Amino acid sequence: MKKEFLSIVITGHVDHGKSTLIGRLLLDTNSLPEDKIREIKKISLQLGKESGLAFITDHLKEERQQDMTIDTTQIFFKSQKRNYVIIDSPGHVEFIKNMLTGATLAEAAVLIVDAKAGVEEQTRRHAYLLGMLGIKNIIAIFNKMDLVGYAQSRFEEVKANLLLFSQALNIKPAFFIPASAREGENISKRSSLMPWYKGLCLLEALDSLKPEEKIENLPLRLPIQDIYEIAGKKIIVGKILSGTICPGQRVRLYPSAIETCIDSLQIFGRKIKKASAGKNIGLTLAEDNLAQRGEVIVDSRDMLEPKTSFKADIFWMADMPLKLNSPLTFRLATQEVDCVVEKIEKRIDSSTFKILEEDAKELKLNEAGEVIFKTARPIVLEKFDFIAELGRFVIEQGLHLQGTGIIT
Repeated sequence: MKKEFLSIVITGHVDHGKSTLIGRLLLDTNSLPEDKIREIKKISLQLGKESGLAFITDHLKEERQQDMTIDTTQIFFKSQKRNYVIIDSPGHVEFIKNMLTGATLAEAAVLIVDAKAGVEEQTRRHAYLLGMLGIKNIIAIFNKMDLVGYAQSRFEEVKANLLLFSQALNIKPAFFIPASAREGENISKRSSLMPWYKGLCLLEALDSLKPEEKIENLPLRLPIQDIYEIAGKKIIVGKILSGTICPGQRVRLYPSAIETCIDSLQIFGRKIKKASAGKNIGLTLAEDNLAQRGEVIVDSRDMLEPKTSFKADIFWMADMPLKLNSPLTFRLATQEVDCVVEKIEKRIDSSTFKILEEDAKELKLNEAGEVIFKTARPIVLEKFDFIAELGRFVIEQGLHLQGTGIIT
């Protein structure tokens, strides 16, 4: 049988051992070529275990920078149960860009915490962002337990600190695992050095996670990515975000609300009778000249109300503060529209979750906010917890990414 895929992000404070953990996972699951394994063992003998394991991830980064075969944002490994893809996230800003503008949305997250250093600012910020992204499958791993003598008391202390913060964010990790990526303890097999820990190792915990529920049963949403003309016929292409579509189906194009009919569906030039959420497809309409890029195709029975004003949670990533009524570009799925922030209802410290100010005039770098947007024309959107890909957006200014957020 074909193994299922699960996409994960490994995140946390910059010095808490992410590269070593990724290296350990790749090594322990035999997800590397033999020549790389020999090279890593040689480096480990010369420089120490952690240097050898971190070398794996550093080497992958070098290959990506040289435009070689490794994907720019993905690292693959496998267990006996399933295949995994790690969405690489070198820092908190890059993490957000990859999670919200990349092609793959993580279904699970590993939040890594240094057992000796404890919960730090980036740990808290990343926890905040995971909650904002709506990732339900979260594993908290307390790395570098070898530096605290594998002490249960230290594990319980750091775990309590993380729980205190995560509960305030309404985040509930499924597992709390004490581990040492450098020594290989509780990563791919259970550790004999921590007999007081009765839970699963990291790989077992990952294998036990259930992928997010399929979204085929939700209403049809298909943003138009592009329109091509082939042999005098206009082919509309896009990715089905939710629901299903088939020839003969009556649909509406929003925000115009024009009704029409699906004439044909195709994938790579081959005609098909049905397509579901997650598929990139081409289609033709009964009336050829109705569609435009950025419109969203929905079932004709599903009456939408495009919005020009809506509330959102945002995370600001630019050095220049976000000012009220400052001109911005709003991108959601394939839609692009001019907008302003009319009101900043709450300004929030994303590392402590404390409300800094209500009815604020600006948001600063790395701050979060509850805001009200006003767009220049109506757009199609959904609450993030209903259809994530129509509830997740980025904000630009002069082609530069400034912030990101979710529709509430």
